[in-house]
Amino acid sequence: MIEVSRGDSPLVLGLPHTGTDIPPDCLGRLNDTGRAMADTDWHIHALYDGLVPDVTTVRTTVHRYVIDVNRDPSGASLYPGQNTTGLCPVTDFDGVAIYNDGQEPDAAEVAHRCAAYHAPYHAALAAELERVKAMHGFAILYDCHSIRAHIPFLFDGRLPDFNIGTNEGTTCASAIEEEVFALCQSAKSYSSVLNGRFKGGWTTRHYGKPANGLHAIQMELAQSTYMLEHPPWTYLPARADQTRAHLKTILETLSDWRPS
Repeated sequence: MIEVSRGDSPLVLGLPHTGTDIPPDCLGRLNDTGRAMADTDWHIHALYDGLVPDVTTVRTTVHRYVIDVNRDPSGASLYPGQNTTGLCPVTDFDGVAIYNDGQEPDAAEVAHRCAAYHAPYHAALAAELERVKAMHGFAILYDCHSIRAHIPFLFDGRLPDFNIGTNEGTTCASAIEEEVFALCQSAKSYSSVLNGRFKGGWTTRHYGKPANGLHAIQMELAQSTYMLEHPPWTYLPARADQTRAHLKTILETLSDWRPS
């Protein structure tokens, strides 16, 4: 359920939404829309694999329709007043129901899923951040995400290719934010934004405490940068390799970064 690969650099990659495992008790209640799992961060673990040496990765294999480990476990919205999906989503990113009528999880089941899936992921992630912080005096969490570039229910128009989130600069040292954004802006034929529609999810906001030596930054990639944004969600190696070259530069920069 939780996959951890340990490295000794200060950099930790979070992979919260690449999993496709759905327990049978949940799967049997999902409708065809839910079973399609359209909101998966498809291929993200493959896209980042092997870009830099000695990096730590923490991944859950459980799908976000079971529970979204990048949401506040209290259920509070990350984006009040805007369309979004919840801790245990009942719709997809298009606002379409994912459960058969009357089969949505109740409060007791949400609490069970928190204990069974949300808490173990964050226990593993917190442990790895503390481990590398003990080695270096600081740690950098880079949270890996992707999403379709066109989702009218969530945002207008087309999403930029690179969407950097630091909760308005509060989750990491300013130099980290500035360097990553500059690298994205210099990537030819790619668009980028800092703290646009996606300002960093609960993970980034929860762990990002730069005064305590814990820095966090989220990268939300438009899926069009590396794959087909429709079924069968095909990974496009030639397109992905171009994106991987830019991501490699970003991760190398973060791996080499040191507090001033």
